[in-house]
Amino acid sequence: MKFNKKLAVAVSGAVLLLAGQNALADSATDIVDALVMKGVLTEEEGRLITKGHTSKTNVTPVLKEKDNNFTIESPNGNNSISLTGRIHFDYRHFDSYDNSDGALASTAASVSSTGADTFDIRRARLGVKYKFAKNYSGEIVFNTVGSTNVLDVGYMDVSWFEKAKFRIGQFKMPYSLEQLTSSNNIDFIERSFVDNAIPQKEVGLQVFGEPTKGMTYAVALSNGTTAANASATEADVRQSGKDLVGRVTFNLSEAMGDKETVMHGGLAFSHGDSPLGTGFGGSRATEARGASFFTQPVLANIGTGSKTLERTRYGVEGAFATGPFKVQGQYSVLSNEFDLAGTNAGSYDRDIKTYYAEALWTLTGEKWADRYKAGAFGALKPKLDFDSDKFTGGAWEVGARYSKYDASDFNIGALTSGTNATGTTVNNGLTTNASGYAEAKAYTLGVKFVANPNFRIMADYVYTDYSNQIGTSVVTVSGKNYTDEKAILMRTQIMF
Repeated sequence: MKFNKKLAVAVSGAVLLLAGQNALADSATDIVDALVMKGVLTEEEGRLITKGHTSKTNVTPVLKEKDNNFTIESPNGNNSISLTGRIHFDYRHFDSYDNSDGALASTAASVSSTGADTFDIRRARLGVKYKFAKNYSGEIVFNTVGSTNVLDVGYMDVSWFEKAKFRIGQFKMPYSLEQLTSSNNIDFIERSFVDNAIPQKEVGLQVFGEPTKGMTYAVALSNGTTAANASATEADVRQSGKDLVGRVTFNLSEAMGDKETVMHGGLAFSHGDSPLGTGFGGSRATEARGASFFTQPVLANIGTGSKTLERTRYGVEGAFATGPFKVQGQYSVLSNEFDLAGTNAGSYDRDIKTYYAEALWTLTGEKWADRYKAGAFGALKPKLDFDSDKFTGGAWEVGARYSKYDASDFNIGALTSGTNATGTTVNNGLTTNASGYAEAKAYTLGVKFVANPNFRIMADYVYTDYSNQIGTSVVTVSGKNYTDEKAILMRTQIMF
């Protein structure tokens, strides 16, 4: 057989070219993965660039690292799993003063209170984020402190339609910008007064999406109770159905293609019925988790299954950010409508109003627009991570907040149930009336140092002033009357 040199050269060249292409594909994939890890490219951009490349990773799971967290992902990006966690270690110091100049508390009814200095593991959670079959993803997070509420969140998203995704399980209700900002990323150590009287983490079903650039929406049906892992006795047993919760936001800057600013506005709504034996938005402690200054009234439970409390909430929120500066505020109203029979017969409408306004400045220059996505703010990531050898890097931020809690509608005369000759309750009413102070104002100054995406240190000073005393009730701490509270809060936070 005659040897054909030209054919041999052609075949050899083809083999070498094929090998070179495979090597090039592997190298390109490695480079793209590195750029994704560094945050230069998004994961979606990385997949688009490497789409169609053949490499050894087509059969080998990919281990990716982002923000010092590891994710195991299939080569096509359709399946992944990663471990998440957080630990918030706090110290709280209280230095209140009283109107009576050190005098012992009066014999008037007092509001139960805590005001002791303490170390506290505020949060310790461990969870996983997952994705499978491209269109299914979610998160499961467990609390590891406390004796109740073991499950923090546990939900699955179904993304059959990009602009109308479904979420099923236990998750944050779509109502508040502050609540929807992770506790890892909130602006101060504790959230404002607004957070007490809104829907939070509940069990339900949600439809959400981004119908157009800069706009988000979410509508949820929930059990209407904030108690996680609600047992059969705690679950919502109201006859008229579930709570309806919704939120819509719009970022004008994003719609205009402006990546340097955020002009965010949002509206929220919630409506449902509360079962018998419940209160009106919960009792209230200070933002510093110190004294309980307001105790809510509670509807009498006389064994009937009829609706007794119609609960409606309205919220408005706004944020403007340019470069390292941000101002943000929210206003929320919790409206309670109920009927009483007998002694205090009539229809009542009692509101609780809460709001806050805040301003923050990132001293090291990181932009707020880089943290904004899908109607909420995310983590502050330093331009340069802190270097403990050179003591350089990290990000610094300072801020101030004013917050108000107003339950003045409950500073009213007795609305307790009527009784018969033997003292037995015979009509709907309140088992107890409100006590304490119906209003409080909180002033917060805060500073935070973010070493890297996984570690930050925070310190806040919080001054709270009580007003609008209900009857003769008072707030007592260690046997003395107080009309305000001073607190210093500190937090060391680790998250991944």
